[in-house]
Amino acid sequence: MIISGRFRRPGPGRLVMAGGAVLLLFYGGILLFATYDPMLLAQLWFLPGTGLLAAVIANTSGTGGGVVFVPVFNALREHGIMTVSPLQVTGASMAIQSFGMTVGGLRWTDRLLHQPVAAASAGQVPVRPRDYAMVIGVVLALALPAMWAMQRLTVVDGHLILLGYKIFSIFLGLALIITTWTINSSRPERARLEKVDIGVLLLIAIPGGALTALFSVGIGELVALYLFIRHYPVLLCTGTACVISSASALVGSIWHIEAGTIAWEIVLLAGPGAVLGGFLARSIALWLGAKRLKTLDGTWIVLSAVYLIVLNWFY
Repeated sequence: MIISGRFRRPGPGRLVMAGGAVLLLFYGGILLFATYDPMLLAQLWFLPGTGLLAAVIANTSGTGGGVVFVPVFNALREHGIMTVSPLQVTGASMAIQSFGMTVGGLRWTDRLLHQPVAAASAGQVPVRPRDYAMVIGVVLALALPAMWAMQRLTVVDGHLILLGYKIFSIFLGLALIITTWTINSSRPERARLEKVDIGVLLLIAIPGGALTALFSVGIGELVALYLFIRHYPVLLCTGTACVISSASALVGSIWHIEAGTIAWEIVLLAGPGAVLGGFLARSIALWLGAKRLKTLDGTWIVLSAVYLIVLNWFY
């Protein structure tokens, strides 16, 4: 709404409430129109908790929480409850992120719109809305077309790409931990987005979008890690990564819906847990503080990458 030539910001929490209402409508649409087995839902009773944990990790760091589901999907197959193909894993993960990352992204954006008082009281470097929008805009402008093309036009060796991507993630995670406790330990956070970083984000966007098409995670993780290493405020790093991941998951889910590769039983149970996790994550991230959050994020990236490499390469 424009009042006296200026944009009138929504009140605190209203953006999240509006987004939550839209997601509730989508969830109702799944219940009414999607194909799923009601008898199977009782055997998947643990998925809300899994969705909660994955969403807290994803929206606290801006990186992927999808690895939380990997052992769950393996257990479903091994116990004969449900066989989920790799493509269905990606589809279900994107659909779940459409709920959890959207709520998380809205929570961080709500923080951005009402940060002057909150940031000043906590001694934080304020983030310019222009920088926040710039990061999201330049990345999505290239990442979404790359994801669309990878989903529809290309057949690749997913195992080989996953290996290379996770090895790269390990180096980024270690770099984040090292820079957090060395060169970034005492110097102030960057207050303005620099041109060189926009250029790097543009380079990240295309491979990040392609990775997201294959594994449901990728672009958010790369953006968050890079901005963390460059020592920008948590709000800019995590908030933009969550919004980018949300938009990517929402757009990416369209192809999976058309292809019929989403196990809706998983989404119906894990989705509400992901919504709660996405809502709680911002408060947890701010409570941890920048240094502890970056250390935990780097550690999570390294350990989860090693786990996925072992799981997908040696077994």
